[in-house]
Amino acid sequence: MANYTANDIKDLRDATGAGMLDVKKALDEAAGDVAKATEIIRVKGLKGVEKREGRDTKEGIVCAKVVTEESDEVGYLVELNSETDFVAKSQKFIDLGNAVLDAAIESKADSVQSALESDANGEKVEDLINNNAAVLGEKVVLNSVIRLQAPAVTLYLHKTAKDLPPSVGVFVGTDAAGKDAAKDVAQHVAALAPKYLLSSDVPGETVEAEKRVATEIAQNEGKPEQIIPKIVEGRLKAFYKDVVLSDQPLAKDPSITVGQFVEKAGGKLISFKRVRVGQE
Repeated sequence: MANYTANDIKDLRDATGAGMLDVKKALDEAAGDVAKATEIIRVKGLKGVEKREGRDTKEGIVCAKVVTEESDEVGYLVELNSETDFVAKSQKFIDLGNAVLDAAIESKADSVQSALESDANGEKVEDLINNNAAVLGEKVVLNSVIRLQAPAVTLYLHKTAKDLPPSVGVFVGTDAAGKDAAKDVAQHVAALAPKYLLSSDVPGETVEAEKRVATEIAQNEGKPEQIIPKIVEGRLKAFYKDVVLSDQPLAKDPSITVGQFVEKAGGKLISFKRVRVGQE
């Protein structure tokens, strides 16, 4: 007869995120000792970490916070990935994401590698993630770490599903005067995913490629040679509106660009970062 209760099963599932069958097997093996059963689940999970290496991790969470460092604000964001949304929305996984974020802030990490090497209450973040992956029973990956510094940094987190944690995170860096306008800009970035802050930030080879394509299209359409440069210029402007934040019509008010909106508020755009779970 089992020497554990239904509440023991529930508590162990809540604590580890493991499936019911795995929990019952662990409790049976541990003769009802919850602490020992927890260790059994962890050990078995660690043995499965290597087997899970090839699996996709397209679900997950973004955890972010803005802190003050000297005279600037600094935004820190971590993207932690899992295999399924079931794990991604578990409290254990959310707590893990926040623990990784806290360690990244403490060490001022600005890359995945530097965050993995950070200390989390006496344990390397890399080990913390692997140990939790063992208990959760899925591959868990720290996919992105962002550090953005500016006189003012505004954070926006977006949920793509009501029952899931935030999966889109945006930082917008401005001068102090641009702080009030930055929230609308951050929501715009979350929705439209621009790639560059200014048109001058677009790599030269990318611009030349767009010009070549626009030229070939105009020639194939039989446009007169003398007007092709103007056509190319117009299509290049349209390209900038697609990928450059300051040139995009503001989602909230398409009659003005994002750049004009911030300028009208008396501020200046300095930088931005956008992360969506499962995207490169």
